[in-house]
Amino acid sequence: MGKSDSFFDKVYRVALLIPFGKVTSYGAIAKYLGATRSARMVGWAMNNSHSHTDEIPAHRVVNRKGVLTGKHHFQGINLMQQLLENEGILVVDNQVQNFEEVFWDPSENLDDSILMDL
Repeated sequence: MGKSDSFFDKVYRVALLIPFGKVTSYGAIAKYLGATRSARMVGWAMNNSHSHTDEIPAHRVVNRKGVLTGKHHFQGINLMQQLLENEGILVVDNQVQNFEEVFWDPSENLDDSILMDL
């Protein structure tokens, strides 16, 4: 991927780097991509991720409080929660528990050189 790729493609590249058993937020991805005020656009990308050729782990992206706000975009009533629980993440009432412990911040965990490649 080069610099001419769409914002959605850049979001997908970051989402693919979220480790198993971790979650991040729409805003954290937006901030990493230098578009701090574009959390909603990251959400739109996640909602559209089913049309991407790679399997995007959209279930690992939640809102800034750990709430599964995108769950209605998954097939099945509780699929997003089930996918997270399969990775050892506890979800109660549509909210990730121990959010601070399982939160993965791309700005803190990804090398700046990766951003240059996006």
